[in-house]
Amino acid sequence: MVLGEVPVENIARPLGRNEVLGLIFRLTIFGAVTYFTIKWMVDAIDPTRKQKLEAQKQAEKLMRQIGVKNVKLSEYEMSIAAHLVDPLSMQITWRDIAGLDEVITELKETVILPVQKRHLFLGSRLLQPPKGVLLYGPPGCGKTLIAKATAKEAGFRFINLQPSTLTDKWYGESQKLAAAVFSLAIKLQPSIIFVDEIDSFLRSRSSSDHEATAMMKAQFMSLWDGLDTDTHCQVIIMGATNRPQDLDSAILRRMPTRFHINQPSNQQREQILKLILEDESVDLSVDLCGVAKETEGFSGSDLREMCRDAALLCVRDFVHQPADSDSDCIRPIHQDDLQKAIGKMKKSKMAGGHGALLHAALD
Repeated sequence: MVLGEVPVENIARPLGRNEVLGLIFRLTIFGAVTYFTIKWMVDAIDPTRKQKLEAQKQAEKLMRQIGVKNVKLSEYEMSIAAHLVDPLSMQITWRDIAGLDEVITELKETVILPVQKRHLFLGSRLLQPPKGVLLYGPPGCGKTLIAKATAKEAGFRFINLQPSTLTDKWYGESQKLAAAVFSLAIKLQPSIIFVDEIDSFLRSRSSSDHEATAMMKAQFMSLWDGLDTDTHCQVIIMGATNRPQDLDSAILRRMPTRFHINQPSNQQREQILKLILEDESVDLSVDLCGVAKETEGFSGSDLREMCRDAALLCVRDFVHQPADSDSDCIRPIHQDDLQKAIGKMKKSKMAGGHGALLHAALD
């Protein structure tokens, strides 16, 4: 070998075809293994992964129950679909609501009729169903019951939207979830998006709001306005609150149809009591008219709890009766039981009132 010459064995020779293919194959395998390893590690450290999988299973189950087929849903729509309620599974009907006949009649005429008889209103934009309905009034007066009964009677798909569903730790995810609410509702229309305690979600905006919260509210309201552009869209947003003064003015504008569900009157309380005690064993001497007069200021929820306390008194007497007693059944509800239950409920309400005054004084 002459000085300065490069050894033949050190000269790089070109790779053969098989060697190139082998190298590409090894690099592909390495890349795939790396990708799936990293993905597995990210999923393993993601605390919400299990919740997402459970939500997806729940959504698929509910979609089958309501008879929705051949509808592709995105990952975000699946998260919202987990809160679907099958109208057929709802046990609440108009017959289960007493003392609100005027509200029910108006709901039937303004919300349900334009959807069920669409052919009668196709030529008018004024007679289209409202895109927003607000139920407001004191707690325990039946706002949520009315929303469920409306969906049941009209056959609407019911999305029970919870504010926590739209919150996510990653920036921008909340806006995507808000968009998924409306896209899912449109795919499943006719549908109702129900937001209970809507004041906690869409309260008045201020400069102190977090940026992500402000953007989510803006996205929600923007998509809500988009429903008005499509006259054939059958999506209604219903909200319930006992603090309408805390709602943003822009939200109130989007909910033109409002129903005040107030404390029941004397006559309404008597109707509610008859409905609650309809299937119970009640002594014939019980005067429901007198009971209704003594329960001034009671809500429908208070009346139900009062009747439950009266029924429990009957159970208590049965449990503590002597062993040699001949009675083998629970006695009917008497007037005295209802009187005792009224006294207990009044004491409870007074204690709650004093607590509210104390909190107000401390604030």
